[in-house]
Amino acid sequence: MVDTKKVAGDITDLRAAALNHLWMHNRDWVKTGEEGGPDIVVEAKGIEVTDLEGKTWIDVNGGYNSVNAGYGRIEIAESVRDQMLRLQYFPQGTTTEPLVRLSEKLASIAPGNLRRTWPVSGGSEANETALKIARSYQKRVGEKGRYKVISRKGSYHGATGGVMWLGGGGSTRSDYEPVMPGMVYGPQPNTYRCEFGGQTPDECAALCAQSIEDLILFHGPDTVAALIAEPVSASSLAAVPGDPYWPMIREICTRYGVLLIADEVITGFGRTGKMFAVEHWEVVPDLMTVAKGITSSYLPLAATICTNHVADAFAGEQNVFRQALTFGGHPVCASAALSNIEIIESEQLVKNSAVMGEYFLNKLKEMKEVHPIIGDVRGLGLLLGIEIVKDRKSKENFSTDSGIAEMLNKAFRSHGLILFASDKGVSIGPPLCIQKNEVDFISEAISKSIASVEEEFSSF
Repeated sequence: MVDTKKVAGDITDLRAAALNHLWMHNRDWVKTGEEGGPDIVVEAKGIEVTDLEGKTWIDVNGGYNSVNAGYGRIEIAESVRDQMLRLQYFPQGTTTEPLVRLSEKLASIAPGNLRRTWPVSGGSEANETALKIARSYQKRVGEKGRYKVISRKGSYHGATGGVMWLGGGGSTRSDYEPVMPGMVYGPQPNTYRCEFGGQTPDECAALCAQSIEDLILFHGPDTVAALIAEPVSASSLAAVPGDPYWPMIREICTRYGVLLIADEVITGFGRTGKMFAVEHWEVVPDLMTVAKGITSSYLPLAATICTNHVADAFAGEQNVFRQALTFGGHPVCASAALSNIEIIESEQLVKNSAVMGEYFLNKLKEMKEVHPIIGDVRGLGLLLGIEIVKDRKSKENFSTDSGIAEMLNKAFRSHGLILFASDKGVSIGPPLCIQKNEVDFISEAISKSIASVEEEFSSF
């Protein structure tokens, strides 16, 4: 429990220090200060966090869709402590027991013949590594002209210099132009806004998959190294493709020698109701990236997992993949991951994600019938999305200057939720340990928040 009297004197000083010295993710320190922030969280348990003032919040975002096992897991903390006391790091040219054990564990739970793990520190690094491996692989098998990478419009694959261009441009990326060479963009298989006018999930899926083949043929198969895609697109508010999509994509990539990279940074480790989201469609990619849920955010760790077919191209002294990351495969982080995966398996959190996700989605569907500004609700497992629209018939989104996002965020806060909206909607990804009564509370709070915003807009 937080001793609010003890820490009360620290609040002003800490907030001042944060505003003067800390560069927070996607926050303006001027506006944050004007709003009385930042909120400084000091402890957490399950799906709840407590700030320095003693206020408890429900984390509906699960961190960055990453606190899969929930907050306050003593087992993970103890495993980390024990490993630190034994060995906190390793000499160059060696490895460690927890990293070997983790690689073995990942090989046992990953789909198909995804068997070899390259450890890194975060999701952006994992996807950067996947692109490097894909391009290097093509050269090693004699396809020296293959360098282009297809990604889908509206997707997000990281913030570092290479992967930030995946998914297309946007105002947030204009500061960093020019675009990395070789970027090719395909459609997002979002049935609600199907680029090709598909009226059903299956129709939209088939049209969008076919367009990937068209892109490969247009650019020339001998120029395309890889396709990278999230099985379910979190950045597109949990857009779930129709069932034909992934099998078709797998077949197309195989036909033209294009490596298929599944970005499971968000969707992995139970988030969608399967250990890995590609399992919903029984598809095995050539490379799969994981992060976030691998440690439930207790420590930074990620990985690029390759099939034996891809990894074998790098066997032999002359073929070694040349990349070294100081903290990639850190033994303490690996120990946290092993403990985390054990919790996910022993407490059947993957199953709970599927059951609670379906229950939550049904709650959102009920909500849609009540609130006119909800255009669509969708998702798989506990990766869910609410798309907000100005007009249901036209599906027009609110403009960026409408203030809708700010109003929703203010309303969520007033109901004790850590949940963030954009002008287009709300992404939901709570810890996988969430229970039915908590879903009920969150659903009611979201509904009340949306109702208050609708009322405010109606008064304009």
